[in-house]
Amino acid sequence: MLTDTALREAYSHFPQGVVLVAAEVDGVRHGMVASTFTVGVSLEPPLVSLAVQHSSKTWPILQQHGHLGVTVLGRSHSAVTRQLASSDRERRFEGVDLRVDPLGALVLEDAPAWMTTRVYDSMRAGDHDVVLLEVLAIDSAPEAEAMVFHRSRFKELVREHLPA
Repeated sequence: MLTDTALREAYSHFPQGVVLVAAEVDGVRHGMVASTFTVGVSLEPPLVSLAVQHSSKTWPILQQHGHLGVTVLGRSHSAVTRQLASSDRERRFEGVDLRVDPLGALVLEDAPAWMTTRVYDSMRAGDHDVVLLEVLAIDSAPEAEAMVFHRSRFKELVREHLPA
């Protein structure tokens, strides 16, 4: 039977990357953790995508601001990921090392990859909006390991060493 529970359980078998989408707006830091992020949507212009639930209280603020930081969360963020995703908006960024650019895009330090983006387009898709973000600047740390959301849990990737 096709139920929300059945869909969530089946979808949980597919590991997904985890990102923080964030900005500082009028001196207040806003961010949301998402596992619905996709890279490589387009190279010209450089586009990534994100699916956002209509019930999000944070997304309307970020969308209106338009200039956003996207941080690929990694091993160094495993202790704070639940905090960043919590409903306690006042304490999400408490004790977190971050950087804010002059236009308000907020990214975390020590990340596998980070980018500054702007909202390019969006479309309604069921109970979500699919948002295209244009990448304005990007950088990465080749030695860093990303985090994934798999089986309804945040997990670190483990580097496997295959025999020669």
